Amino acid sequence: MSNKWTRNTAAVAALLSAIFLSGNALASEQPAEKERIEARNETFAADHVDQFKTWEATKESKDIEDALEGDPNMVILWAGYGFAKDYNKARGHYYALTDVRETLRTGGPQDEKSGPMPMACWSCKSPDVARVIDERGEDGYFEGKWARLGSEISNTIGCADCHNTNSEDFKQGKPALALSRPYAARAMEAIGKKFEDGSRLDQQAQVCGQCHVEYYFQKQSHNSVKFPWDMGTGVDEMEVYFDNLGFSDWTHGLSKAPMIKAQHPEYETWRDGIHGKNNVTCIDCHMPKVQNEDGVVFTDHKVGNPFDRFEDTCANCHTQDKETLQGIVSTRKAQVLEMKLRTEKQIVAAHFEAKAAWDAGATEEEMKPILTDIRHAQWRWDYAIASHGVHMHAPEVALRVLGTALDKAADARAKVVRLLATKGITEPVEIPDISTKLKAQQALGMDMDAMNQEKEDFLNTVVPKWEQEAKVREASYDQ
Repeated sequence: MSNKWTRNTAAVAALLSAIFLSGNALASEQPAEKERIEARNETFAADHVDQFKTWEATKESKDIEDALEGDPNMVILWAGYGFAKDYNKARGHYYALTDVRETLRTGGPQDEKSGPMPMACWSCKSPDVARVIDERGEDGYFEGKWARLGSEISNTIGCADCHNTNSEDFKQGKPALALSRPYAARAMEAIGKKFEDGSRLDQQAQVCGQCHVEYYFQKQSHNSVKFPWDMGTGVDEMEVYFDNLGFSDWTHGLSKAPMIKAQHPEYETWRDGIHGKNNVTCIDCHMPKVQNEDGVVFTDHKVGNPFDRFEDTCANCHTQDKETLQGIVSTRKAQVLEMKLRTEKQIVAAHFEAKAAWDAGATEEEMKPILTDIRHAQWRWDYAIASHGVHMHAPEVALRVLGTALDKAADARAKVVRLLATKGITEPVEIPDISTKLKAQQALGMDMDAMNQEKEDFLNTVVPKWEQEAKVREASYDQ
């Protein structure tokens, strides 16, 4: 009996031991809590002093330049779309969050369900976007209106947008470049540029290309961001892609053409230009290696005009002096501007003439080829002029694209004039006074006083609540 008792006791002990060990094994296999993406740029100020100081210096580009006041044609070109309300030239990274909150394009939403724009409009403005996607998934980020997570997006463009700040490499002072946006990583892979397999130069260009790029919002997928590169990254390939998809950003307020709004395709035009083809990247020209007061070399994060630091940028490759190169660039800029204005004049006229044809009783079938030409002309014009610095990156690309835009606008006008003649209209279509931004907006019947008041109310009531909620949330990180 004692033997039986001993055997039973041993069996029970073995079973308990197995359960205990299994429990320990399971416990040890539990994944560690995922480290949060740190979106607060000031967190890295102490360990990356020079980088933070130069990043913070982007606040020096504080002046706001109203692009619509400088070129009222664009109000008409974007009739019915947010850019006709407000379009300022880009400022430094320091102001990215402020500018997207303050632009009339995002409206004045008073709750998470109101306002004209989707969540995707935050996508290039803050490292909080990477954090929210990491925490909630892409659907959890993109779903809904722009104001839905306004209190979550509280830090302007900074460290975690371009670096894996949780990596040991970054903590040891190495760059640890990373694509923080999953949709950007997918797009790069689609064109054979998988980030992990890329050279240092490829990776440097790609982290900038997450935002300085053409993209659109997929309406069937929570308005998520997608780069239209499935057929290539050139203006022609993307045009075919959009046409095959039947995609349009909006219907033009005058011509009723289904329009595509180009964003800012710097990555694409850079690739096609002389700098891109010679592996001269964004970093070389806009974030050069410099020395601090102690002689330590670091990457200058004051992203700006290469001529401001000529000896550290252009002079590394070019033998011409600064004044000579500035003269060359000025000439190219003037050439691009001339073609831009000539093309705008034709497209603006085409929009008004198309409206006249509709008013005269034209049918959808009669208008279709005209509207297609207008769509293609304006897409190409926009692609060329929306690319910041294209006169330096790829002036030959800009001039070619604007040339084809001018041709297509002329085609549209020739067709619509013939159509108008069949409706008994042979006199030129009158274009109202659009010589200023305000006059152009008035010609479209836009109530700018109401829009500005709506925005002011939003900035005075909603934004302070967002900032307070963000302050409470971020304080909890340090507890």
